Amino acid sequence: MRRIFSMSSLLNKGSIQRRVSKKYLINAIRPYSEDLSSPKSPGPLLQYRKLVEQGRLQHDPYQERVALALENLLGRLEQYEKEMEDYHIKLAEWEKNRETERRKLLMEEAELNHRGDLWTSVNKRKSELLERWSFRRKSEDIEPGVGKWVSYLNREKKLDSLVGRRPTAPPAPKGLYIYGNVGSGKTMLMDMFYSATEGIVKHRQRFHFHEAMLKINEAMHKLWKNQVEEKSIQSSISSWIMNLSFDMKAKEWLAAEERYKQEVQMKNILPAVADKFLVDRQAGERGASILCFDEIQAVDVFAIVALSGIVSRLLSTGTVLVSTSNRAPKDLNQDGMQREIFLKFVNKLEKHCEIILVGSEIDYRRQIAQRSVYKVHYFWPLDGTALKEFEKMWCQVINQAEGEVTSNTVPVMFGRTLEVPQSCNGVARFTFDYLCGRPVGAADYIAVAKSHHTVFISDIPVMSMRIRDKARRFITLIDELYNHHCCLFCSAATSIDDLFQGTEEGTLFDLERSGMQLIESINLLCFQFPVRN
Repeated sequence: MRRIFSMSSLLNKGSIQRRVSKKYLINAIRPYSEDLSSPKSPGPLLQYRKLVEQGRLQHDPYQERVALALENLLGRLEQYEKEMEDYHIKLAEWEKNRETERRKLLMEEAELNHRGDLWTSVNKRKSELLERWSFRRKSEDIEPGVGKWVSYLNREKKLDSLVGRRPTAPPAPKGLYIYGNVGSGKTMLMDMFYSATEGIVKHRQRFHFHEAMLKINEAMHKLWKNQVEEKSIQSSISSWIMNLSFDMKAKEWLAAEERYKQEVQMKNILPAVADKFLVDRQAGERGASILCFDEIQAVDVFAIVALSGIVSRLLSTGTVLVSTSNRAPKDLNQDGMQREIFLKFVNKLEKHCEIILVGSEIDYRRQIAQRSVYKVHYFWPLDGTALKEFEKMWCQVINQAEGEVTSNTVPVMFGRTLEVPQSCNGVARFTFDYLCGRPVGAADYIAVAKSHHTVFISDIPVMSMRIRDKARRFITLIDELYNHHCCLFCSAATSIDDLFQGTEEGTLFDLERSGMQLIESINLLCFQFPVRN
């Protein structure tokens, strides 16, 4: 189990001062790591100005402009929460009435079908030839399932006239899409806003891109699995069908119609994932929904399709989105993948979110790292002296952790596990190749970050095209360690700034932007310590 509270006891007195100094600086960048999430938490603008007054942040007019926009959004959420509570009460009543009327219609249709079957059996011998001819024409001219589809649509139209259409949700306040350069303070500002929504909005979720994609994948898998397992569907419908006073054939017809409804609803799986997972509404709880999404990316086809389907659904049903990215919405998909779907997604974002640029050219993460006097967590190059200092730091941390170093296994998503070769009370040690040279990914790195407050990584090479896949994994690894506030100790072949310069095999042009972000994350996670003979 991760023991964040034990970090202050890991190092000796001198190192504690360095750790306090580092924590002070990190909080200036990521203030939501402080306890700002009480019900009376100040708004983002007040939080920002307070940190500036304390000297923990340098005043930046671009950041203050975003903080003001977030403050205005926060002010509109309290009234929106009340409106959404009333809406969900009306919606629950509408859904209940619609389901009652739908079952009445089904039973009426079942009774008519039952009578029709009796009439058909009496006249069967007289019309056998005509019936065979009609069946042959039907199978040739009508696609399979069309009959059920027409019945389903007709039934839905009748329900609209009996119960009325779905209640209209109140108009949601416009969210924010915050973009800008690496280190400009986007995540810091979003997290100030997220902490301030505690006690105002019931349904709040904050995701980093990698974690969100994994959870979406897992939720889709579960829904598909439930769809395949027809037994579970059958058991859910038999409770009211089997007690009806129809014969077995009519009951089987009803069961088939119910299954068809379930199949229609499951065909568009992304809205189902959005409804049941990301918002995560608990039974009996009604109100507004906030989704804070850090570092929206369009890295592949799945990301584009998943983001488009889920975010569009959430925005259409009243969820307020506050997101960050390094790029403007139109620039997310530079490879032109799934262009039509992507453009619809961008149009939806621009309709429901204010697009706001943090226009500062200052990289505050790099500036803060450079201001630090103590740079003792990143050891380079990989020679005897540097490695000796790295081992010395490992022993020092382990001694303060007061435990035995053993191998450990941590649970990963999708039922997998990952072995940690060396672990001690929230401190873990790996080689670069163990974490980045094998077929592991974001799910494994999230598991490591959640289970450990301090991570040692040794033997980090210079990144080049020859180890492109390892470089991508390393970027994801550092992303997750940074996102989960871990403390990182590294031994590497070169300085942080030169890690992504490339070698004779070529540079990593396509990873250049991610590499820059990674460099700044490492700068905060582990300050450098060059060791020369």
